[in-house]
Amino acid sequence: MDSEDFDLLSTVEYGGCSAKLPPGELAGILAKLPPINDPNLLVDIETHDDAGVYKLNDETALIFTTDFFPPICSDPYEFGEIAATNALSDVYAMGGTPLLALNLLMFSSAKMPLSVFERILRGGYDKVKEAGALMVGGHTIEDHPPKYGLAVVGTIHPEKLITNAAAQPGDILILTKPLGVGILVAAQRLKIVREEAYREVLNQMKLLNKTARDIMVKHGVKCATDVTGFGLLGHALKMADASGVSLAIKSRDLPVVSQAEQLAYDGCIPGAAFRNLNFVQPSLHVAQKVEPHLKMVATDAQTSGGLLICVPAEKAQRVLNELKSLPGLQNSAIIGEVLPKTRKAIYLE
Repeated sequence: MDSEDFDLLSTVEYGGCSAKLPPGELAGILAKLPPINDPNLLVDIETHDDAGVYKLNDETALIFTTDFFPPICSDPYEFGEIAATNALSDVYAMGGTPLLALNLLMFSSAKMPLSVFERILRGGYDKVKEAGALMVGGHTIEDHPPKYGLAVVGTIHPEKLITNAAAQPGDILILTKPLGVGILVAAQRLKIVREEAYREVLNQMKLLNKTARDIMVKHGVKCATDVTGFGLLGHALKMADASGVSLAIKSRDLPVVSQAEQLAYDGCIPGAAFRNLNFVQPSLHVAQKVEPHLKMVATDAQTSGGLLICVPAEKAQRVLNELKSLPGLQNSAIIGEVLPKTRKAIYLE
């Protein structure tokens, strides 16, 4: 059997970022680690941001991140592309430029042809090249099902850093990619999704957040995060807590990939969405008018998702128009606003 005939999606129970440890469990573990005190460490795990940032000098800081997961799709090459795009996204979310990448690959040569191995790596290599970074090595171990991702180093000027801890009351929330990736992937496993809808999701996951980063940098954005395995509400909660604010999100303004809303309404909701909902529930107020399936779309685990950007109100429409003019970002949408800190961190309206 060669790589073109091998269905990677059939090898996993949880694919992509839905395989993450539940956020509540992860937070409990991280809270037990001792704090790090270093004047040059600009961002650490305290705010649960997208990457660590270390200041080298007054002009340059390093952004360091890693991400890997089990297959999110059937094709090995596309899996490599998506996993690499997802790992690179953390650097873009902080306004940085990817510089170097290392492969992280777990693979069983006894259970899969080596051509699958090669195609995964090639997909990752091509995406790193598209990002303008260099693939400089990596590490492999024997394991099954396969897992793949990258460790990535990027750079940024220390004063131009974008974090999840800088949201200000009055800011407008913009989301650059539609939600529903986890729902569509689950439906694909059940063979109940339209081919064109699934292809839309694959293309979305392969889209680098590079051009969205460019728009953020152009307009001096200070606060953003990428939306991945903890779902929109999970990552919004981390932003709200880190910034000391509350966020109001309008459920009917959320961009959603084709067929995902109907699938969620019909009950095709992955387990990760329920785990994410359990995590945010104590900090979440849901208005009575919110349809239950849209609440689950808002907690659906995304893989290689878009950027959640905080933009001053006077710039919001201009930023949105520029995002929507870019290839692949036409579904960008204003989804809510930042509020002063109130009783709940997230208000889903």
